[in-house]
Amino acid sequence: MATVTSTRVLGSWLCRFSNGVSLKPSSSFTYQSALLFRGKLSSCSHYSTYGKWVPASQIQSCNSARKIRTFAPLCMGRRSCKIAGRKTAQDAKKGKLCSKIGKQVVSAVKRGGTNPVSNPALAALFEKAKELDVPKEIVERNIKRALEKGQETYTEKIYEIYGFGGAGVIVEVSTDNTNRSIQAIRGVIKDHGGKMADSGSLLFKFKRARVANIKVTDVDKDELLTVALDAGAEDVIEPPMLDDDSEEDISER
Repeated sequence: MATVTSTRVLGSWLCRFSNGVSLKPSSSFTYQSALLFRGKLSSCSHYSTYGKWVPASQIQSCNSARKIRTFAPLCMGRRSCKIAGRKTAQDAKKGKLCSKIGKQVVSAVKRGGTNPVSNPALAALFEKAKELDVPKEIVERNIKRALEKGQETYTEKIYEIYGFGGAGVIVEVSTDNTNRSIQAIRGVIKDHGGKMADSGSLLFKFKRARVANIKVTDVDKDELLTVALDAGAEDVIEPPMLDDDSEEDISER
């Protein structure tokens, strides 16, 4: 009998308890919309008599939610990426230029000494380095390097090559190890489908010429060409403009 009575009390309590709570599962759970039951846990009958529903906002000290926010990674943008790539290419080009001037300085000092007055080749290299904006420290460091014991003399070699489609190519090398240089050249030729030419078979088709780089703005191209040809130039070539260059990029050149 006691068991039946307890069962009825529990059923009555569950019925009252379910009146304030939805049995459907919630798709999004938040602490603000949840309801909590407040009362003493002494007996089932106590819940059915003195139970009270209160909002969860009144007992936030007992329950709290930690919010986590995520953000998309910061992107420098297309222009910044272009500037970084261009600067890397310019630094690599400047490094190769400084290395080339340094080798020529060592070779000139080995042949004619460290005095530019009595060594015309060294004097010409001083002027060339100044024209190409090569730091003076690099020239002075290579002069000291040429005077060190064990420093090999750089020799200049010219190789004639048939490129793709039979195009003639002249390669001028300044090296302190001829065997290493010729092996490197042959490796590049093999990868690109060329072949070495006999000495003198292509060189007569070429002549050495100087290139002058001039920065001008708002100039008439026809007038510039006329002035250059009158001064003895063979041609005037405008720097190529890339397809993805903007007007702001072009103005920085």
